[in-house]
Amino acid sequence: MTDDKPLLWVGSSYSDLQAFPKDARREAGFQLGKVQTGIEPADWKPFDQVGTGTRELRIHEAGGTYRVMYVAKFEEAIYVLHCFQKKTQATRRQDLAIAEARYRAVASARKETK
Repeated sequence: MTDDKPLLWVGSSYSDLQAFPKDARREAGFQLGKVQTGIEPADWKPFDQVGTGTRELRIHEAGGTYRVMYVAKFEEAIYVLHCFQKKTQATRRQDLAIAEARYRAVASARKETK
């Protein structure tokens, strides 16, 4: 029996991750696997402006820079909020808005089930 937390993909986050190049997709999967087992990923930063407890996986590949925003603070699962390619120094407002909306949806759904 494993104590790994399940990954729950919010909105289009899974299909967005599937659109990453093979190496970036593989690295994202490896790092999310670490998170599932309670191990800190290699390159991440807190991203509380999206919502409390949100973290951003940072993936650097030859083809570009990729991000996976997730929340692991909840007992029942790790919620993957948004996956995208980062093309500028600052995170685009559109990517922040998507992640924030999905965080609010998760928080709202959790309240309804309690």
